[in-house]
Parts: sequence; structure tokens; C-alpha cells
Amino acid sequence: MTPTLPHTVRAVDTDQLLDLTQEAATHGFSQRLSVDWLREHLAAEATHYLFPTLVQRLTHRPEMPLQWRCQQLLTVRTGEQIWGLLDVLPGTFDKLPETLDAASKKDIVSRIGRAVTVREWAERMVADADPEELPRD
Repeated sequence: MTPTLPHTVRAVDTDQLLDLTQEAATHGFSQRLSVDWLREHLAAEATHYLFPTLVQRLTHRPEMPLQWRCQQLLTVRTGEQIWGLLDVLPGTFDKLPETLDAASKKDIVSRIGRAVTVREWAERMVADADPEELPRD
């Protein structure tokens, strides 16, 4: 029986998000950013948010555990909030404390819908970079 996808939002700090991303990497989940990328770009003291939106079961890879595909709202060092995806084990997600009220959750889901994607943000950062700061061949 497939567990019921929770209709909630969980807040995590940067260290917790790095741990969740490392767990996803250890399991070989497809939707995740690299831990190194996150360390480089996330605001260290920020709160980030996870919103499960899909039950991910890889029938072609039966050895893979069931996952919640979560939309994530990340706060980067520039102070902007950007949108990405992270696959999380249901048991791991369930252990995250429920700390947000209904109005906050609704606001976060709305912000996720308006946020630029990780890719769009990263491309903009490269385009806006000072040519003197870009790596040389």
C-alpha cells in the first residue's frame, strides 16, 4: 500500500537541508542538487521549505525506495528565494517537525509558485558576474 502524500510544508535550516540532500545522493535519487552546490550558494542561517507534491515510485528500478518528490523553496546568499526539487524518503520527511501554521504554509506554497528556478537563478548569476571574477581557461 502506498503511503498517503502529506499535504503540508516543513521548514528546515541549511544544515538539515544539506543532510536531506546527502541522504538523497546516497540513495541515488534523481531530484536533488549537489551538496557542494548548496553549500556554496545557500544562505547559511536561512530557513528553507519542503512541500511534497508527488509520490515517486520507480517501477523500473524496484530496488529504489518510495520517495516524496518535494518542491523546495531555498534562500540563497543573495537573499532571493528560488525553487527546486528534492526527493525525500517518507520516513525522513515525517521526522521533520511540524512548525508552521496554516497561513504560513499557504504563503510558502504561493511563493514557491512565483519563485525562479534554480537553473534560471544560476544562469542569471553567471550572466551578471563580473568578467574579472570568471574563471579563466
